[in-house]
Amino acid sequence: MKALTLIFVVLIALLQYPLWLGKGSWLRVWNVSQKIDEQKKLNVSYKLRNDTLRAEVRDLKQGNAAIEERARSELGMIKEDEVFYQVIDQPILPATEAAPPAVDTPALNTQPAETQVSAKPKE
Repeated sequence: MKALTLIFVVLIALLQYPLWLGKGSWLRVWNVSQKIDEQKKLNVSYKLRNDTLRAEVRDLKQGNAAIEERARSELGMIKEDEVFYQVIDQPILPATEAAPPAVDTPALNTQPAETQVSAKPKE
């Protein structure tokens, strides 16, 4: 009786092997489904990129606005009889908020005179 039980256990183990560790096992199916999900996410991002490029190509083929924009931004071109103004945004501080000039006080320097380092840049 013990031999018959042992034979059945071995047969069941042999039948279960392909299900868990074989070519079409549950582990491989799970790995492939994970890869499919990752690839679907990549495909969505690639589709958005392709749609953007497709729209840009359509604009370049049909209209001059996209060509003008590229010529202006990338090549720095301007139209004939056109004046170019460059505006630089710099905050202007009122005179009351301006920082006071730096004063070098010798009493605060703790280094010997021969090793003091100047804070002024050399020109």
